[in-house]
Amino acid sequence: MAARSAGPPLDRALRVTLHFHPERVVPGLVETGAYASQFVTGTGNGGLTAFPGGDRWRWESRMFGGAYDDAPAHERPVYGGLDIRRSPYGASPRFGSSHLRLRPEVLERTTFCYPDSVEEPELFGVADRMSLVEVALADDRDALDDYVEAHVHGRVAVAADVEALVLDPSYRGTPVEAAARRLPCAVEWHPGFRLHVDELRRHPDYRGPRFTALGEEVAVEGWLTPEVIGSRAGDYEAQDLKRVWHLLARFGRVADDGPGGVDR
Repeated sequence: MAARSAGPPLDRALRVTLHFHPERVVPGLVETGAYASQFVTGTGNGGLTAFPGGDRWRWESRMFGGAYDDAPAHERPVYGGLDIRRSPYGASPRFGSSHLRLRPEVLERTTFCYPDSVEEPELFGVADRMSLVEVALADDRDALDDYVEAHVHGRVAVAADVEALVLDPSYRGTPVEAAARRLPCAVEWHPGFRLHVDELRRHPDYRGPRFTALGEEVAVEGWLTPEVIGSRAGDYEAQDLKRVWHLLARFGRVADDGPGGVDR
């Protein structure tokens, strides 16, 4: 990856964020103390192809020169994004309302590509050779696709590698917050995602009318939030709820900039 990278060193003030839906992930962080890849968990918020011979396996073989082809699942890198816009929502909320913000030291063992690896990119970066920030900032992509993909190599331990767990405010006072308080890192809150069905109805073409209708069905008192969607996880197909989340993530940001609240 370093040999295929070019450009100046990365601004070490930028952070990698790992996104997820917290109902699934926070209990696992408490239990294991580490963030695991899709090859370990079998779940994820993108395509579910993390198995030998699957698309994710093939993309990694291509990017990393076969280094992980025969590696145990727990040794494979985990995926996130580089927060090039310094957003309180993190780099890539497409993959979940909550995120871990990693410490700057983790940048030294992180590789990057642009665009997403699903597109089989030709542009790569490492911390000391990084031209992708300027490329991504100059590109014109949908807000959910506007990120530099990051691959963190080696174990991501909460105690050693995480600055903060950043949650959506819809999880205040819930079991998710209670579990988060058991982690050895700060807990913070971004401004939030919240979408009324009136606004939802204005975007039937974004993921298709079927999913705007599903969003209306899932909404509580006319509102969608991450907690509302997460609470229905067992009632609908996961891939269907994922598309409802895309609608909320794309059109339901409470604020486009400004800091979230810190609550340690």
